Amino acid sequence: MNLGPCWLVLLSICLEVWAVPIDRNAAPQETHAPQEDKQEDNDTGLYYDRYLREVIEVLETDPHFREKLQTANTEDIKNGRLSKELDLVGHHVRTRLDELKRQEVSRLRMLLKAKLDSTNTQSLQMDHASLLKQFEHLDPHNQNTFEAKDLELLISTATKDLENYDAERHEEFKRYEMLKEHERREYLKGLDQEKREKEERRMEELKEKHRKHPKVNAPGSVAQLREVWEETDGLDPTEFNPKTFFKLHDTNGDGVLDEQELEALFAKELEKVYDPKNEEDDMMEMEEERLRMREHVMKNVDVNQDRLVSLEEFLKSTDKKEFINPKEWDTLDDTKPVFTEAELQRFEAELRTKEEELGRRAESLRQEQDLLKERGKALEAQRKEYQQVIINQATTVWTQFFNHVQPSAWHDSMGTADHVCKCFIVELSVRGSASSELPGQQVDAFPCMIHSFFRFLTLFAHI
Repeated sequence: MNLGPCWLVLLSICLEVWAVPIDRNAAPQETHAPQEDKQEDNDTGLYYDRYLREVIEVLETDPHFREKLQTANTEDIKNGRLSKELDLVGHHVRTRLDELKRQEVSRLRMLLKAKLDSTNTQSLQMDHASLLKQFEHLDPHNQNTFEAKDLELLISTATKDLENYDAERHEEFKRYEMLKEHERREYLKGLDQEKREKEERRMEELKEKHRKHPKVNAPGSVAQLREVWEETDGLDPTEFNPKTFFKLHDTNGDGVLDEQELEALFAKELEKVYDPKNEEDDMMEMEEERLRMREHVMKNVDVNQDRLVSLEEFLKSTDKKEFINPKEWDTLDDTKPVFTEAELQRFEAELRTKEEELGRRAESLRQEQDLLKERGKALEAQRKEYQQVIINQATTVWTQFFNHVQPSAWHDSMGTADHVCKCFIVELSVRGSASSELPGQQVDAFPCMIHSFFRFLTLFAHI
């Protein structure tokens, strides 16, 4: 699928596969798959990512809509004017969109059911229409056909969610750093004074080692871009040309630099600070640094704030004073911590609350397990009691048989009675022994004993 620049407003933020810079020193490689196949694994991070991509792919098969899409600007997409063009697409496109929506509704229903089942929520008359309202990317009142409102909701929701994605990444990193600091403090608390002082010195040495790295160029500056031009592209730094540089790193040829293509430019700068082989280098911090660099460039270059850098915007940024003489770039080590002591205390209180809740749940599960064991023991004792009753009754009946049956009747049926008696006594003794020696067979032995007993009673009644 070849997404146009406008669609990239929705999709360009969170794709996890970074665009690969061109390396002119690398050996030629065989082409194994078309460009479209390589993009199939890209994911925006949205829970409706597949639905979003499939809708775009289907819409781009319609020549009229594709033409309107290529001429539309960012505002046309965001304010919903493009959605009105849906009424003019072909019948086969609308049919396919209807099918995609029904599949998405079905998927959401399954998610809702799984969520309700996991929380033990019982609802015999579950109102799916009401529950679907919590999903903002489709119209819950019409679950069968894809209409203009569905496209408008899909675009607006995706735009809003993607705009919040960077803030969520920063928040996630903050929680990661607070957890790391919490674990560090807890670890040191568990050591005696001598070992704690030794470990604190070791940690400080690692920090100092991490801070000793080559100077990091300001992202988007002429020094930073020339370094990429020389070391990644293999070109003469004295012949640096911004327009040529832009075209070299517009790897998908769509005329803009999206956020992944920009972040790929920072690889050399990040390698100066972070090495996955070094204990002192944290790769989560590297990704946060990458995000900070991209936000810095976007703030200075992306004039219309469409999360894309056009060639015109890029060339204008090279005329600015900051491009030639930028302010020195401060890495994460040079900036203040991403959290305050008060935030850390609140985070630790939250952790303690969660640990206490988990402890209560674990204790409740242990109590339930003990209760089940006690019930199992009681049932086993009851089973043995019933088994003994059957054996006692069988013995009584057999005694009565010897005391009341006439010798002639006994003689006439001696063979049959003797056979049944022996079978019954043997079965009682063998299966009774098996019940006591093989607990796994207790359930099978007891019914067989009862069955043998009633076979004996039936024969005794006919003698």
